[in-house]
Amino acid sequence: MNTEKSKLHMVSLSGGKDSSALLLMMAERGMPIDLVLFCDTGLEFKFLYEHLDKLEKYIGIPITRIKAEKSFEYYMFEHKPKTRYDTAVSRKYGADRVGNGWPGPRMRWCTSRLKTDVIAAYLKPLRKQYDIVEYVGIAADEAHRIKNKNYPLVDWGITEKQALEYCYAKGFDFGGLYELFDRVSCWNCPLQGLKELRALRIHFPDLWVQLREWDERTWRKFRSDYSVDELERRFAFEEERIAAGLPISNRDFFKRLKEMLWK
Repeated sequence: MNTEKSKLHMVSLSGGKDSSALLLMMAERGMPIDLVLFCDTGLEFKFLYEHLDKLEKYIGIPITRIKAEKSFEYYMFEHKPKTRYDTAVSRKYGADRVGNGWPGPRMRWCTSRLKTDVIAAYLKPLRKQYDIVEYVGIAADEAHRIKNKNYPLVDWGITEKQALEYCYAKGFDFGGLYELFDRVSCWNCPLQGLKELRALRIHFPDLWVQLREWDERTWRKFRSDYSVDELERRFAFEEERIAAGLPISNRDFFKRLKEMLWK
């Protein structure tokens, strides 16, 4: 009796430049694509959703969109985790705290709760029926991130810069997001750099207001170095210095910033 499973070729789509270039290139090369899977965190820029609609229409293949049952806000403010990490944090911040608080470098609960766990649950029944061949959009200059999946961009030598240029050449401009950000994933990520946070504050003031509100409600500081309020004050101070023709990266700037924020 032949028990060999048939293959199901799946493209894991984040919606960013690398996974978009991967999908477009695979379609252009006539490679088999049975499933295009996008996991929606609920924290994407609106332009990314518009990009997905445009991408779907261009390739003529439906994009399967999945989402966690509970939102980022639930896990941040209401969820009561029972983990070793939670026990340690409870000692520090108080046992009555509720919610995971902001994600951090050592506790990226958002990635697991809103993406990897959701994808794994969706694929679990499919794996019983199919041998899933998963294609992931990691570029050649990020080959250190590859694991035990398929990375055609690495095989083809396509860098991040080339992937973005390819998308632009095909008419996909991501609503101008890559002119402002190096990454176009979750807009509220505490792990993004000051450059991205400055851009968020200037170009997406409604999201910046939301970020400040969330930071005021939770028990954990947005970043280890700055709360959102402190970032607001820093960026405003930078603008004042720039308007006065003064530098914002020398010793005097940081001395005065420290005095302003933490006197």
